[in-house]
Amino acid sequence: MGGTRVVPAAVRVSQYGLAQPSGTAHHRFHLNSRAAAEEKRVKMAVWIQAQQLQGDALHQMQSLYGQHFPIEVRHYLSQWIEGQLWDAVDLENPQEEFKAKRLLDSLIQELQKKAEHQVGEDGFLLKIKLGHYATQLKNTYDRCPLELVRCIRHILYTEQRLVREATNSSSPVGGMMDSMSQKYQQINQLFEELRVLTQDTENDLRKLQHNQEYFIIQYQESLRIQAQLSSLATLPPAERQLREPALLSKRATVEAWLTREANTLQKYRLDLAEKHQKTLAMLRKQQTVILDDELIQWKRRQQLAGNGGPAEGGLDILQSWCEKLAETIWQNRQQIRRAEHLRQQLPIPGPIEELLTELNGTITDIISALVTSTFIIEKQPPQVLKTQTKFAATVRLLVGGKLNVHMNPPQVKATIISEQQAKALLKNENTRNDSSGEILNNNCVMEYHQTTGTLSAHFRNMSLKRIKRSDRRGAESVTEEKFTILFESQFSVGGNELVFQVKTLSLPVVVIVHGSQDNNATATVLWDNAFAEPGRVPFIVPDKVLWSQLCEALNMKYKAEVQSTRGLSEENLVFLAQKAFNSSSGNPEDYRNITMTWSQFNRESLQMRNFTFWQWFDGVMELTKKHLKPHWNDGAILGFVNKHQAQDMLMSKPNGTFLLRFSDSEIGGITIAWVAENPNKAGERMVWNLMPYTTKDFSIRSLADRISDLNHLLYLYPDRPKDEVFSKYYTPPLSKAVDGYVKPQIKQVVPEFTTANADPAVNPTYMDHAASPAVNHPHSYGLYPPMSDPMLDTDGDFDLDDTMDVARHVEELLRRPIESQWSGQQS
Repeated sequence: MGGTRVVPAAVRVSQYGLAQPSGTAHHRFHLNSRAAAEEKRVKMAVWIQAQQLQGDALHQMQSLYGQHFPIEVRHYLSQWIEGQLWDAVDLENPQEEFKAKRLLDSLIQELQKKAEHQVGEDGFLLKIKLGHYATQLKNTYDRCPLELVRCIRHILYTEQRLVREATNSSSPVGGMMDSMSQKYQQINQLFEELRVLTQDTENDLRKLQHNQEYFIIQYQESLRIQAQLSSLATLPPAERQLREPALLSKRATVEAWLTREANTLQKYRLDLAEKHQKTLAMLRKQQTVILDDELIQWKRRQQLAGNGGPAEGGLDILQSWCEKLAETIWQNRQQIRRAEHLRQQLPIPGPIEELLTELNGTITDIISALVTSTFIIEKQPPQVLKTQTKFAATVRLLVGGKLNVHMNPPQVKATIISEQQAKALLKNENTRNDSSGEILNNNCVMEYHQTTGTLSAHFRNMSLKRIKRSDRRGAESVTEEKFTILFESQFSVGGNELVFQVKTLSLPVVVIVHGSQDNNATATVLWDNAFAEPGRVPFIVPDKVLWSQLCEALNMKYKAEVQSTRGLSEENLVFLAQKAFNSSSGNPEDYRNITMTWSQFNRESLQMRNFTFWQWFDGVMELTKKHLKPHWNDGAILGFVNKHQAQDMLMSKPNGTFLLRFSDSEIGGITIAWVAENPNKAGERMVWNLMPYTTKDFSIRSLADRISDLNHLLYLYPDRPKDEVFSKYYTPPLSKAVDGYVKPQIKQVVPEFTTANADPAVNPTYMDHAASPAVNHPHSYGLYPPMSDPMLDTDGDFDLDDTMDVARHVEELLRRPIESQWSGQQS
């Protein structure tokens, strides 16, 4: 009871620090990113829907507003108001006033900002009105900001309820809003029930203590009467007979009262214990919802964010819930200890001793589970970790501020361990403090941040000095080997009443020593983040997954890497399926139930290629991210089209129509396909494919400029004039010659399609004048080889490298002074 209790962390740590309180269930969570986005959109649209209310519902909504909170403020700041975490403020805790004050100040600032942006005659009046409301709200709530939070929370809850009742709950929007608001309301409602129960047991405890103190006084009185009766033996018989009856009667009365009161006290104690049992059952239920549902969902969102999913968010409200749990658990623990103390003061035979022992053990288990589960990694270390490279991470204790852990700031240590060591740790096997490498700057003290109420340790300058790898199995490469960063600490609560050893594991980390390994390491991380299940044995993932599941992961990654809202269309995904499975089917349904293995994803090379599916896809992402992002966002790049599809699409279009597609044969390449006359057969048309451009090419000249250079390209498929699409990305023309020198400029030319009579003022370089075999000047300037030259392959692909050699040669010639034109100036 009174001693120090060490809670071993190993029994509570699970994957990624996910502690599982004893007796709670493991819950699986699969995030649908589109549903999450829709949920956010719905939340932000409450005011829009509230304005559509009719009849009594509209009247109820309007009655929410008045001088205490004007409806105009709700209207003009609707998006801001619905975006704040009002539920994260504990209205029953005066220490939370600083959070409420920040929200009040921000509200006034937003209102003033909105007022300043009003213009025109009507805007002038609104500007005065909004400014007046800002002053009014400051005067009303500056001394009691918690009341503002209470007011707005009530308004939002009521509006959500009214909208929900007016909306068909079977619709996706209505159903989602219903689910979201119901979940939050259920959690808050249970907290309110716990608060009432805890206050009730506090009152019962005080009553029990008062009754017990009075019982002890009466018990002392019975002892005094007994002492008086004993002293009568020394008195004369006559006097003893005179005084004894009264004392005996008084003793009988007191003893009868004591007997009744002892039974009453025993009943009070049993009733109090039963109430505590009920409270603890509710605490377990609430803790299960928050830790085994909400916190696991947050960690799943954090893992998906590693693949480019939406930011996890919601940690502040999770902390507020965990702090409420901690506060309620601690209050009940103190009550149970006081009840135990009262029992020790006045032992009365009965089952209460066993009940109190059981309650004390249960409450300690609950708080242990809470503390060990809320030691989390707020900012994960990089999942592809290069040796000798600085990296950062942040760990946070969600209940640290509430339990005053910061009064004696704990130190956190980071260690890198292997997959096998992580498994042993979770099985409580003795790992003898083994590590799989050496991390520099791996110790950090947790700091309490008063403004945010958070207790965290921010590792800013860690570096992996060396890594010790295990023996690999079969085809497994170093980029498939997973490690994890173990964070551990120890701290005490309640004046060393409880000492906690806490540990948490990072998401899996792949260690590389060279940038060339990054591509394959990223594949391992992507597969793990997408398909890992909560509660798994480290770091087991399925060897094969449904193609549709992989498509969702690839789309998420693609949009994040390219930083684009334009993701992969169904047609794009069909193209990827054809490539992945070497299939010719264009029907999406044919791939719905097909599975893809890890080997197919990033071990086995694609048919007739020397690279894997992932390596090809990653090359496309890298190229698009670095050089093609604006064109992808504009929809100018079809990209995921093969050579035969491009031919079918272009042959029905006028000559000069072109499209951009990712190269099938080269990693990180994009090519231009266009339709034109066949120079070897009059009247026949054919589709040409330029040799693919890569990052190296675009570092010399951009895609837009290259398209501008090629005069035979007229329309972007299906029928958009190329300048309409690309002109805003063209590099401005160079200035005229200065001091007798012509500034050289590299331009691209395809010999067979060079325009012989181009305007030199528009394109002032040799390429516009160099004749091509296609226009019957086979020997002009001697710059270009005949048609049989390997620059053009049998499929009509053009070798860019050879072209660039020519360009560089001519550029060198252009650097020499042109005497015929500049003979009168200095060279």
